[in-house]
Amino acid sequence: MAKKSGGSTPATLALTRAGVTFHMREYLHDPHVTDFGAEAAAALNVPQERVFKTLLVEVDGREIVVGIVPVSGLLDLKAIAMAAGGKKAVMADPKVAERKTGYVVGGISPLGQRTKLVTILDESAGEHDTILISGGKRGLDIELAATDLAAIADAKFASIAKLG
Repeated sequence: MAKKSGGSTPATLALTRAGVTFHMREYLHDPHVTDFGAEAAAALNVPQERVFKTLLVEVDGREIVVGIVPVSGLLDLKAIAMAAGGKKAVMADPKVAERKTGYVVGGISPLGQRTKLVTILDESAGEHDTILISGGKRGLDIELAATDLAAIADAKFASIAKLG
């Protein structure tokens, strides 16, 4: 099942409870770096297309939605709004993102969040045997199958990324 190492997070606990196979991939986070996804990809020697970032948006001023896209690209705000059944999306305030998820920016995982949110995973995740997502803290990624991520996060697949 899981490779245990330096402690657990709500994300790893959720995967363990679900019996999902995953691997914890740790690296030393540089506190001066703010491009967390690119840092993870470089530190773990994984192509950026396989490392996915978790972003929160506010759709139509009423609902917070989680978007998961490759760090090599950008979140398409119009596409995620449409995938969530809305018309317009804006990036959520970082303080709102932290409060809703229970994680700090740069370590927000789509799993084990404090509040259950609508979650949309970019369809490009299905092109890879495994992808990497934040494990719930800076310096920790989780490698798992995209289908397992979608099942545990109750996420739907949609085209929500655009080239960066």
